[in-house]
Amino acid sequence: MIVNMISTEIVTTVYLIRYGAIPDVIPGDWAERDRLVRGSQVVIRNARGETLGTVLEEYRPRSVGGETESSSFSILRRATPDDIDQSQRLLKQSRSEYPVWCQRIADWNLDLQLIDLEWTLDESRLILYVLNDRGPECTKLALQAAAAGLGAVDVLPVSAEGLVTLPKESKGGGCGSCGCH
Repeated sequence: MIVNMISTEIVTTVYLIRYGAIPDVIPGDWAERDRLVRGSQVVIRNARGETLGTVLEEYRPRSVGGETESSSFSILRRATPDDIDQSQRLLKQSRSEYPVWCQRIADWNLDLQLIDLEWTLDESRLILYVLNDRGPECTKLALQAAAAGLGAVDVLPVSAEGLVTLPKESKGGGCGSCGCH
């Protein structure tokens, strides 16, 4: 008797995912049998928390110096109608909180310009996007927010080119409140 063996092995596929109010694109692992298509909404978990993202395309990691690039997070699931409703509710909430945060920044005498803010899907963190270099003003804003009892706040500096990141050789050195983790 010949038995046809069907493989139950699940292969991890890496997709490029766009997420965030000031969009960032990063690769994420999808360990499910079904394929994701461009435009699919998914829930990811990154250093900030759970976030809604949009699939751009399958990612083919490059090999650099004999090592293959790896993804920085996993895709948790396809976005459900509840996830999408939650995202819309948080977008409205962020819009209403924007002037309040602008006033706080002015009251705290910080040399920052708030350009956007957003909550993570799980509401574990508030992300403030500011037009500024990564530096002490960003840290001051996060510390002021914590001192005022406003919860976990990440301050992410943005330039005309997009999110300001730490140089590759930098290991950071702060409390992580400026988004550097």
